[in-house]
Amino acid sequence: MRTWLDDEPEMEPLLPLHNDIGLAVKPVLSAGMSRLWWAVLFWAWLAPVYAAEPSPTPGDTPTVTAESGLWHYGAYLDVGYVVNFNFPENHLWRNRGTAVRHNEFAPNMALVYVRKDVNESSRWGMELGVQGGYDSERFAFLQGEREVSGADTLRHIHRANVSYLAPVGRGLTITAGLFNSLIGYESLYAKDNVNYTRSWIADNTPYMMFGINAKYPVNDRLTVAAFVINRYLHLAYTNDQPSYGGQWSYKASPHLTLTQTMYGGPDQTNTAFEFWRFYANHIVEWKGDRLTLAASYDIGTENIADRPGNPRAFVMGGNVVARWQVTGPWAVAVRPEFY
Repeated sequence: MRTWLDDEPEMEPLLPLHNDIGLAVKPVLSAGMSRLWWAVLFWAWLAPVYAAEPSPTPGDTPTVTAESGLWHYGAYLDVGYVVNFNFPENHLWRNRGTAVRHNEFAPNMALVYVRKDVNESSRWGMELGVQGGYDSERFAFLQGEREVSGADTLRHIHRANVSYLAPVGRGLTITAGLFNSLIGYESLYAKDNVNYTRSWIADNTPYMMFGINAKYPVNDRLTVAAFVINRYLHLAYTNDQPSYGGQWSYKASPHLTLTQTMYGGPDQTNTAFEFWRFYANHIVEWKGDRLTLAASYDIGTENIADRPGNPRAFVMGGNVVARWQVTGPWAVAVRPEFY
């Protein structure tokens, strides 16, 4: 159940296949049918409604009116209870990075933040926030990966960046620092998602990026972006070489948006180009007045440098999110997935 009172290892050559179905009734029910577990979520209102930090739709350029203001701040608390009918003795759900504690009350996330948006009359913006909880422990590196120095402290930084709306054409927005990931449909913060749990592809792709990105609205329908970041997962450490990527997002109609994000970079100790990781994220979203449908498909590959023969590893996954606003605050959603 969810009570909504808030407004915000290296890839292995052999990858297991998982099938998951998540079901959510907002604000009542959230479940993963294939594992026969469900979640109870209590939200604490610690911020006013105008302090919301909703998860942005890929490609969207924020529009801020004079009435709404440019400054936003807030805080929230996420305490969940996930029932796992396998009843693991250690109360852990495999090697997942989020909603990992089962059969106990778990403080999964606490967050306070401040954000300033940009517009043509105030071109400088910023974001700063701190966080804690179980979901902040493993979100920035995969199982078995080496961590950067100070990772146990740095994982408590929600976002920390500055942005500038350059007077170039229709407006070029440049952001530097720790910012929300351009890869993926789901957020690290459960309240921004249809289901309380996140999908397998979400937990194994970046929730945040550290570096610089630039977004430009070519026209009313097409937005393009490029980024240079420190690595695939910002608190993992394999080498000192940067990684690169780009994104396009096209509004095919008022209801339909298509988005593709490409990533490439060295994520092993051997930084030769033949061992680079390449990853592609694809999203199709249809959003109506009461119905939202979204399909995600991800595929990635790299040659494994420290294995005999340097075998090529592949990872692939996807999911479909369907959400129906029943009436008032009530909604029902389902998320089948594979990985």
